[in-house]
Amino acid sequence: MTELDPTELAARALGRDPASVARAISLVEDRRVESEPRAVALLRAFAARGRAGSCQRVGITGPPGVGKSTLVSALIRGWRGAGRTVGALCVDPSSPRSGGALLGDRARIELDAADDGVFVRSMASGGQLGGLARAAGAAVDVLSAVYDVVLIETVGVGQSETDVEHVADTVLLVVQPASGDVLQFIKAGIVEIPDVLAVNKADLGAVAERAVAELRGALRLSLEQSGEALPPLCSTSATTGAGVDELRATLDGHFAALVADGRLAGRRLGKSAAWAARLFAQRHGEIGVERAGGAPALRAALERELAAGATLVEALRDAARGLDG
Repeated sequence: MTELDPTELAARALGRDPASVARAISLVEDRRVESEPRAVALLRAFAARGRAGSCQRVGITGPPGVGKSTLVSALIRGWRGAGRTVGALCVDPSSPRSGGALLGDRARIELDAADDGVFVRSMASGGQLGGLARAAGAAVDVLSAVYDVVLIETVGVGQSETDVEHVADTVLLVVQPASGDVLQFIKAGIVEIPDVLAVNKADLGAVAERAVAELRGALRLSLEQSGEALPPLCSTSATTGAGVDELRATLDGHFAALVADGRLAGRRLGKSAAWAARLFAQRHGEIGVERAGGAPALRAALERELAAGATLVEALRDAARGLDG
């Protein structure tokens, strides 16, 4: 396939051509050194002409089987009904033996093939811990330039996979009835990062109501020391649609508050720097971080680069200069 000029590829993707959006994401996923200049040029073209500043980024995480993909499908229908375009990134686990991935999450997402206002991309985690793939941040940047809302669905997570907070403006944690007692919720590091929570499968009745009560109690115990307010807690059924509109309104409200308070830009910059620092540490190890001046200095340097307009690829490249010197 003939390689398009990155500026032309960006222009086609911004016109919501699905094939061009897919090719753009493939380019930023490409880890070959020779592909880096084209990826940088592409991301710069998106930054100059895209809508990333007004895009709403929602991360959706939760344990396997909770109904994340079905809930994503229901949320997409709601946003499309409101006239908003949606891009979704679904991260699937990779096999620890073969390295392959089924990429089956989007099979549960109902799409109208003729609707260019929706784009869904599956991405293998590549064995990455934390619930996301290495290229997820750059892929989110691509989708954010093209669509009004970007959804990032993580792999089914346990008690420590919290990377989604680095690429989303709003983190939604979805839990299911009979998923554990209050102690289990408190033990889960994941309970500390959500901006909004939802107990899915509310159609199960009493057992779902009990899960809502237990989760609310866990949140009170977890947050009582800090004095933070309890995040909104919704009850939904992705299959029947019950509570989905209320959940969508809650997600929209959280994003609107970030915009109104002037917190969105600073929040995104801090999250992007944290994600870049994590990628740097994975690529160069503890010794590399020490040679870069230590974790705090590295993160501060990355944040300065990103604030000055550097792409994620450029910031990581510049931070790595001199490590072998």
